[in-house]
Amino acid sequence: MPEISSVAVIGAGVMGAAIAAHVANAGVRVLLLDIVKPGSDDRNAIAKEAIERFKKIKPAPLMSARVARLITPGNTEDDFGKLAECDWIVEAVIERLDVKQALYARLAEVRKPGSVVSSNTSTIPLSELMGAMPASLRPDFVITHFFNPPRYMRLLELVTGPETSAQTVEKITVFCDVILGKSVIACRDTPGFIANRIGTYWIQTALVLAMDMGIEIEAADAIMGKPMGFPSTGVFGLMDLVGIDLGPHVNASLARLLPAGDAFHAMNRDIPMIGVMIDQGYTGKKGKGGFYRSGGRGAEKVKETLSLKTAAAGTLEWRPTVRPDLAEVKDAKDDLKKLVGAETAAGRYAWGVLGRVLAYAASLIPEIADDISSVDEAMRLGYTWKYGPFELIDRLGAAWVAERLATLDLAVPPILAALGNGSFYQTEGTNLRQFGSDGQYHAVARPAGVMLLEDVKRGAKPVLTNKSASVWDIGDGVLCFEFHSIMNALDGDTLTLLDKTIALVGKSYQALVIYSENLRAAPGRESFSVGANLGLAQFAANLRMWSKIEGTIKDGQKTYQALRYANFPVVGAPAGRALGGGCEILLHCSAVQAHAETYIGLVECGVGLVPGWGGCASMLARWQTPKEAPKGPMPAVAKVFEMVSTAKVSTSAAEAKELKFLKPDDGITMNRMRVLADAKARALAMVDGYQPPQPVTLQLPGSSGRVGLGMAVAEFRKKGLATAHDVTVSTHLARVLTGGDADIIDQVSETDVMALEREAFMALFRTKESQARIKHTLETGKPLRN
Repeated sequence: MPEISSVAVIGAGVMGAAIAAHVANAGVRVLLLDIVKPGSDDRNAIAKEAIERFKKIKPAPLMSARVARLITPGNTEDDFGKLAECDWIVEAVIERLDVKQALYARLAEVRKPGSVVSSNTSTIPLSELMGAMPASLRPDFVITHFFNPPRYMRLLELVTGPETSAQTVEKITVFCDVILGKSVIACRDTPGFIANRIGTYWIQTALVLAMDMGIEIEAADAIMGKPMGFPSTGVFGLMDLVGIDLGPHVNASLARLLPAGDAFHAMNRDIPMIGVMIDQGYTGKKGKGGFYRSGGRGAEKVKETLSLKTAAAGTLEWRPTVRPDLAEVKDAKDDLKKLVGAETAAGRYAWGVLGRVLAYAASLIPEIADDISSVDEAMRLGYTWKYGPFELIDRLGAAWVAERLATLDLAVPPILAALGNGSFYQTEGTNLRQFGSDGQYHAVARPAGVMLLEDVKRGAKPVLTNKSASVWDIGDGVLCFEFHSIMNALDGDTLTLLDKTIALVGKSYQALVIYSENLRAAPGRESFSVGANLGLAQFAANLRMWSKIEGTIKDGQKTYQALRYANFPVVGAPAGRALGGGCEILLHCSAVQAHAETYIGLVECGVGLVPGWGGCASMLARWQTPKEAPKGPMPAVAKVFEMVSTAKVSTSAAEAKELKFLKPDDGITMNRMRVLADAKARALAMVDGYQPPQPVTLQLPGSSGRVGLGMAVAEFRKKGLATAHDVTVSTHLARVLTGGDADIIDQVSETDVMALEREAFMALFRTKESQARIKHTLETGKPLRN
């Protein structure tokens, strides 16, 4: 089958440009076209301006500024013929059927045979798009619905029709899965597809019932957020985030397309408040504010919340935001039924929304998708729900939900009635099975080449385990070391089990993969490991157990060295945050196979410490030993000092390579679901003839180098960019990186640098300023500048 090696995106608006950016993230050349800008001397101005905006957009659409060169700007008049060279053409123009169909007619004349053409529409059915489509284009046309922002949202809804060729479906599915890193969900050609059909109903129901029941915004968001596994923003906060002005357009599209009996219509009321907010510029975070806004000025700035009571009457009034104290929400941490079953205002609101949403989702099978797992995955990945609707029903109990629907005057959907006292998901041995609309259970299939640790663990027992980590046999002589403490923080138990694992693999296995898996985490919130458990360290410091703390530092250094010099390959497989000691583990692996969204950094200076488990020595070696590295000891020292002292964290795996947290030959996997399989394959490929690395020696500048670094720090202090304790921390870090008392002509070993790490770490930990930073970070999750 011909591969997709060149892509074009037509439409350089918010979504079109972001799709082009993500194609470039994958290392694929992309042509970005838009109309000629009226009155501009530059006929490619619109596309060029879109690319230029990438530098300012947060979160960043590009994984590295370097990939922008893969995007070629153009226009639909002068450059339309270039589309004949493209294997996939994405249409992302205005949501007008006539405009799209006119574009498709032009595309049919220039595209090469077999090239895929897709629309990113979320509001126009495939059947309407293909209404006047030339016959030659129809077998190669699909809808590829990306979610915003495309770089971070893993869902892609794929809509095909009866005329779509099997080759087209396979080609676009493989490319979007393996190359772009998307979970491709096959949807039926129905209004809103899967995620927006259910998600829009959820948001609208939460809004309408909050107004009907007199539930204020903060309470509604507290109920509709974490307790149910929905985004922590809640519904009103989510509307602010995505744009309040988007809702009316989506609602209007669904209202036009859905049949008269659909439950959406009962909730699709005209809410004058929304129109007033949009007219006055209160469209959410992109406008002057929304349901929440910042009031006051300077030090007096406070968060304010719109009063629903006055807004319903047509007057927009904001008041200081209050934190609701709802016992039912607290109870829901242990049992969601305690919230949705409570006979209180909060409980009635919770069940009023959730009950309707669960019933609605269940009523749409098999209309919108072939199976329930597709619906659950679409809601997890498209709306960042922790649990999909059928998973939520299982958590509450299907029979309990069915019985409670009567309180809302709702009929029990056929699939829920057929399930009876059962559950939508069940385990049979090591296999996960799902209940189908035919009344039978079927296997939950994974795409070819996907390996999930949750599947490995189902029905299996760990090879080794303790409260902080476990070891699993993933086949072919490879073990997987998994962290499972809070945020995968590292402690003595982690190090002890890692020591045992190294010995076990050396004796009885071929290779080791170090990996953590939390596929339900929201984008940017997953942690490979956030580093050492500072809470335990702070507890030991309060008891003046200095020898205990230093012992943990020594143990970590010893274990990490054993990892580096093991006689078998060790592959780190991070996704999400790999900070501090989590970064240092990766620095000691034979190789790394990282998810594209991996954020790596040595952040210890942020809490008033320095890296203590070999991070300084490893980074000095990486910046000093390459042939292309600048000559002399100072350039590497200055670069590592800059990164470590400022707690620099890569914003992607691609940037981690640029910062040398990853090596040039380390791998990057775009699809989160494929990281473990790719890491295992990498480990097995290294087994034959594997030799551990040789210890490195470093040339460090000694005291003369510290003078230079000290002058730079003093300048930062003079400008008010560094605090007094920043200077103290930087001084200790400078001593480590310059080799302590070593002379510039001395050869310094990594063991020497690690001894300096321990010395600096312990000296800083004893200071009240560093302990204050640690305490503040543990309590707030934010750094303290003292």
